[in-house]
Amino acid sequence: MVLVDDAAAQRKRVLMIAYHFPPVRGSSGVQRTLRFAQHLPKFGWDPIVLTITPGAYAESGESRGNEVPEQLEVHRAFGLDAARQLGFAGRYPGFLTVPDRWRTWQYWAVPKGKALLRDRSIDAIWSTFPIATAHRVGLSLARYSRLPWIAEFRDPMWQGAYPPNPAVNKAFKRLEAEVVTDASAVVMTTPSAVEEYGARFGAGLASKLRMIENGFDEEVFSRAEAKIASQSKRPGAPVVLLHSGVVYRSERDPTALFDALAKLKLDGLVSARRLRIVLRASGNESEYRTMLRERAVDDIVELAPSLDYLEALQEMLTVDALLLMQASNCNAQIPAKLYEYLRAGRPLLALTDPAGDTARTLRRAEVGTIARLDSAEEIARVLPEFLEQLEQGHVPARSPARVDAYSRSSQAGQLARLLDSVCTAAVT
Repeated sequence: MVLVDDAAAQRKRVLMIAYHFPPVRGSSGVQRTLRFAQHLPKFGWDPIVLTITPGAYAESGESRGNEVPEQLEVHRAFGLDAARQLGFAGRYPGFLTVPDRWRTWQYWAVPKGKALLRDRSIDAIWSTFPIATAHRVGLSLARYSRLPWIAEFRDPMWQGAYPPNPAVNKAFKRLEAEVVTDASAVVMTTPSAVEEYGARFGAGLASKLRMIENGFDEEVFSRAEAKIASQSKRPGAPVVLLHSGVVYRSERDPTALFDALAKLKLDGLVSARRLRIVLRASGNESEYRTMLRERAVDDIVELAPSLDYLEALQEMLTVDALLLMQASNCNAQIPAKLYEYLRAGRPLLALTDPAGDTARTLRRAEVGTIARLDSAEEIARVLPEFLEQLEQGHVPARSPARVDAYSRSSQAGQLARLLDSVCTAAVT
């Protein structure tokens, strides 16, 4: 007689397809898949991760705070970055970059995924953008298995003139329509993205749309806090304002900020003795270094190298204030870093469009000072006021009650309930 563990029998398995997964470095996108995989077992779902081989990553390595749970089953399928690994003298096969530079991944990921589906008694499939090939793999495996499939876009995929490359733009639009049609549910991370897709695909498909926001992992924050030694600010030390993460020119262009700093320095309102802005792991360092030098504010702005994830959180927890940048062309998007900023609880200066989802989230949390990213005049007006409030200790801290809803554990619970729902619908 074979005894069956009732609890084990009730558990389900989900195949999670994601490009961004440890040991990749330099992207906040790794947090979403890693934390879902970490917390889903608490809600009755055991994840199996299908990702790419580390050689495809431009930057990889162990990072404290991004450890993969020992019990998590992770499978890696071979894939290459066509532009970086198949190019010569700046030229590379164009067909291998549609829908993105990691198209080769699907040639190995689909067969490996099919083997997992045959061998592992999987109940559902989940795939995540912004690497479009992950959805191409998810679509192939969902059609092969006919299992419920949750496709996560996070932010809108096809955006009219974006992507600018005509072939990629066409591929994005076609793939997006196939995914929305075939998927059991489509997940976005912001209210405006849900509204945009509802309008784009109509009422018939709008019922598939769900929102699960980004967030922070309380366990890792607690580890970071435990390692912070008590320290007092040195009298006369400048205020430290930190931006942690990549500063994309298309989405977080710092030109107006640099122009505002140049004007404020010329007017005697800021100096290196009063203010130090740290752009941590910004990317584009050579370009930004030139811009800062041309404006004579390179003594105020520091272009700092990347840190381990745990160290990055410690820095967020200890600086005087945090800086967020988000352009108006991303009003339907919210930087994943915002939620970590909210948990860090430091005063926050947000350079973003007041009409966008980023600003709305800050107002809902009752935290943050807002100025438009593309207005040097507005930044030059708001920044001295923000500095004065910091120096006088008058900047309000975040409300813990309003921030707790953004924990990764809570969001994994939302995903688990959605997985339960699509599985139930599939058998009725």
